[in-house]
Amino acid sequence: MPADLWPLLDLRLTTSRLVLRCPTDDELAALADLAAAGVHNPGERPYLTPWTEGTPQQTAVHVVQQHRSRRGDWSPDSWALDLGLFCDDRPVGMVALRGREFPIRREVKTESWLGLAHHRQGLGTEARSALLHLAFAGLGAHSALTEVFQDNAGMQGVSRRLGYRHDGISRDVRDGQFLISDRLRLNRDDWFATDRMRVDITGLAPCLPSFGL
Repeated sequence: MPADLWPLLDLRLTTSRLVLRCPTDDELAALADLAAAGVHNPGERPYLTPWTEGTPQQTAVHVVQQHRSRRGDWSPDSWALDLGLFCDDRPVGMVALRGREFPIRREVKTESWLGLAHHRQGLGTEARSALLHLAFAGLGAHSALTEVFQDNAGMQGVSRRLGYRHDGISRDVRDGQFLISDRLRLNRDDWFATDRMRVDITGLAPCLPSFGL
């Protein structure tokens, strides 16, 4: 698809180690293979998505289908920006920034996964920081939300380090059992009250109408 029809293809977020951007078809296939190789240790369930319950082929198909369906379902009133994470041009994971009725709500949600080989290197925090910079500095968001299982120590730690505060709970079902997730919120004033890592955004201006702005 040419960028003049889908300007989000030219959107780039760049940090000291990462580039966040829309993947090409070949890169999406590589990201799908990365997810199929594992996004968390066997026996863990840190996400509602049952990453380890299907076959590697089913996991890879899920990554491709989700990315393409989000692009196909995009509207200025309801969007999910699905970006690949690249470190030295190698795919290491994916992130998403989601908004609904954004010009009114001014609220976003984030989600992410990393290939298992790329855990515990600070890349998850760096990627989330880049998304939040886009949300607050680029799109003018007022708040960012995330929901984290109470037993997901890694994602809880990332959120707390970035300044999220407890904002209630959500009730979920995982493996047929009820469990509680913490709902965490980061407000615009708290984001800008702290020095943050540098993030360079390019290609945003032509994308603003896609976000309803």
